[in-house]
Amino acid sequence: MNITRNIISGQVTSETSKFLSDRFGKIKQIKESISINRTDTSISKSSQLDFAIPQSKIAGLSSGEFVGMIADDPANKIKHKTFHFEILNNHEALLSKPKKYLQLPKIETITT
Repeated sequence: MNITRNIISGQVTSETSKFLSDRFGKIKQIKESISINRTDTSISKSSQLDFAIPQSKIAGLSSGEFVGMIADDPANKIKHKTFHFEILNNHEALLSKPKKYLQLPKIETITT
């Protein structure tokens, strides 16, 4: 995994999900907190670094969900390299396709 440029992964657990989470890195998260009491309302904002794709998210991916990171080069920079996506299939269309398949013609009979 250390020499690959593009990484795409489905659900994995244990050391692999930890490795991927570390590889995807951390991003700055802004958090806002509101505190209300009888006499005052206060709003506080803070920022902290959190994993871009946490280990628990990678370990809990459903069928058809993937996470990854794509590589770029100096001539074609990509702003958002890390991703989490889901493939949405049209299951009705996929189930109807085999009905349209044609049988292959028998060319030759092979005996022992």
